[in-house]
Amino acid sequence: MSGTIRLKPLSGEALHEALPALARLRIEVFRDFPYLYAGTEAYEQTYLQTYAEAKDAFIIAAQTAGGEIVGCATGSALTDHHDDFVAPLARAGHDPETVFYFGESVLLPAFRGHGLGHAFFDAREDHARTRGYAAACFCAVERPADHPKRPEGYSPLDSFWGRRGYEKLPGVSAGFNWPETADGPDLPHTMNYWMRKL
Repeated sequence: MSGTIRLKPLSGEALHEALPALARLRIEVFRDFPYLYAGTEAYEQTYLQTYAEAKDAFIIAAQTAGGEIVGCATGSALTDHHDDFVAPLARAGHDPETVFYFGESVLLPAFRGHGLGHAFFDAREDHARTRGYAAACFCAVERPADHPKRPEGYSPLDSFWGRRGYEKLPGVSAGFNWPETADGPDLPHTMNYWMRKL
């Protein structure tokens, strides 16, 4: 499957043209467990545009031969994110100036299991290294094992991240709110930090 997909960094006009497709992709993937995120295209396009303008921003898309975007991954300087992202790491003794933050890595189910997830991480880690960052980190939502919406046979990505060299930082987390149903209230969610040295 991965042989039919090409990875393409997006910036400038190419990124602007891809924003609607990227927004729909994020909504589709994050709608599922564990995020259960009920987003809107308008919000997602604004978010992605803001992300693209952040310091050392990196956005890469996975496209089929026909040009359909089936996955994307993002990253940028940690210090160009909201203080709520930065503060937990700073309190834990990490220098935010040296950390590159990975936003999302999303891929439609039909294209998973063929190495594209590793390719997304490779591309972002290489980008971070060339810009002198000492570490990379990301946040992942925390869900209990007995969550009522946990699908049967669901396997978290912890082992995948571990094989990539990332470690869950003990006691380091942040709280963020988002709706889980259309027009529903913003609900609190705990996000745990994972980090590795580059």
